[in-house]
Amino acid sequence: MKPLGNDWDDVLRDDFNSPSYLELRAFLKSEYATHRIFPPMNDIYNCFRLTPFSAVKAVILGQDPYHNPGQAMGLSFSVPDGVQLPPSLLNIYKELEDELQIPPANGGNLTAWAKRGVLLLNTVLTVRAYSANSHRGHGWEILTDSVISKLSEGRKNLVFLLWGSNARSKKSLIDPEKHLVLECAHPSPLSAYAGFFGCGHFRKCNEYLSAHGIEPIDWNLNDAATSAKG
Repeated sequence: MKPLGNDWDDVLRDDFNSPSYLELRAFLKSEYATHRIFPPMNDIYNCFRLTPFSAVKAVILGQDPYHNPGQAMGLSFSVPDGVQLPPSLLNIYKELEDELQIPPANGGNLTAWAKRGVLLLNTVLTVRAYSANSHRGHGWEILTDSVISKLSEGRKNLVFLLWGSNARSKKSLIDPEKHLVLECAHPSPLSAYAGFFGCGHFRKCNEYLSAHGIEPIDWNLNDAATSAKG
């Protein structure tokens, strides 16, 4: 595995040398050799490469990567430039416009958010084509749970945005005395009207950061120069 190129290398050193991760690596080697897997191997860890541990301001926690061709890029909810926006991301843009009057971006590449301190983390970082949750339970959760725990322990005044039951199940890993935890329904069309719309999370996130002397996040993606390679 190539180094991440920032402070995550030290933060996750023990995790990357653990027996569970070595088992995961063996599983992934077989999967990539025998099935169509997303995202491309070199993009799996984009969320860490683009958002160093020390630069994280907020965490948007997703479930697993998009499983249709050309969508997954190693950032939760994000798709590369030129790819049709998935329904969940359309709803995220709608909520952002309702809260902060930011017009929806033309594309779905969220790299600019990652560079501004938003860790776009999935609980599982790979998936088989056309098969949601197919890599669930193979070791990714051990690593990503550790990521959440280390952010909770090693940082302070972060905002964790937990959308949907899968993300909300990670609440116990976060110290509410040190961080703001925001919970609501998933932005999927199946659940967005059950609490995601009107949640106010983007506004609440920035209000919290400002109250703790941290520059709020610029959520505006219009005219942002985005690149998955960072």
